Amino acid sequence: MTQKIRMNTELRNKLFNKIKHTFENEDTQEREGFLQARERVDSTYEGASILAKEVVERSYPTDDVATLRTFKKKYGSPCDVVAKDKCFYFSHSEDKDDDGEITETKSHFDFGLFGNLNGSEYSHDEGKKFAVAYFREDLKAMDCNPDIYAQQSDNKDNPHKTKHVDECMKALGSTNHNSYQGDMSNQTGMTKTFNAPYYLDVIGTSYCRSRAIACTKDEYTMFEQWRVAKANLVSKHQSWIDTITKQCNQLKIGLKAYRYLSEGVELATELGIQLDEAELIRTNSTGLTIYNPSNLASMIKGMKNKQSANTREAKILARKQYEESLN
Repeated sequence: MTQKIRMNTELRNKLFNKIKHTFENEDTQEREGFLQARERVDSTYEGASILAKEVVERSYPTDDVATLRTFKKKYGSPCDVVAKDKCFYFSHSEDKDDDGEITETKSHFDFGLFGNLNGSEYSHDEGKKFAVAYFREDLKAMDCNPDIYAQQSDNKDNPHKTKHVDECMKALGSTNHNSYQGDMSNQTGMTKTFNAPYYLDVIGTSYCRSRAIACTKDEYTMFEQWRVAKANLVSKHQSWIDTITKQCNQLKIGLKAYRYLSEGVELATELGIQLDEAELIRTNSTGLTIYNPSNLASMIKGMKNKQSANTREAKILARKQYEESLN
């Protein structure tokens, strides 16, 4: 009779990870919604960035920017008034209040990877949620957990969440994601590459809130649609990961109750996942070492520091036999 292999923590983890991997790659409505939302981000980003360039250069003509840079070379810091930025206050004055008075509508639009999704100019978790969702596959390939925000959506900050968020931020190349995001010195890797195309020349050394850039109502609406697309990606990511988390929670309960590996393999088969029990055992170092006598014996024998036959005593005996042969 073939001996049944008992479950242990390592085997449960291997089964869990293989089945979870399948969950994450299934063609579900939630996954498709996430992928489509990311494609929508790409298209709206392109249109919004082209529009932003037109609007910004309308307020800060390229000829004026070139002239001021010439003055800076000639007169130094007193004329240092041109800067690169990727976030802007856009405003329009085409609406009226109940009294018929013209009202100004304005908001902060940040084209950076960690740009806000709600009009705030300050760093916020929503921008980080967008970043990890957008670069999800890249972060997974770097052994990071880009789903940590979605998995911990109902939990307050904790060491586990902080650890994985920090790993993701480091992998993305934001050395200080809580600092002023216009500072390119805080950016490397994916963050720097992502942000680079969106920097535009602006005139004025003050913060962006004090230099609202005029646009039309239609242009403003396009900027809002782009920002909504970013927020929708975060929402679709959350919805998709919620379905995976629910499945994984049930999976953990089931695997914990199973006593034998064959039960876990049967579960995988019922889920449409083909797993080889022998392969799971072969790739499980603990199982090989503890439960397989042949492998354990081989491992112990390999630990022995055996001396070769060419020891000092053997050399003396060989010399003695050689001398006797000469007589």
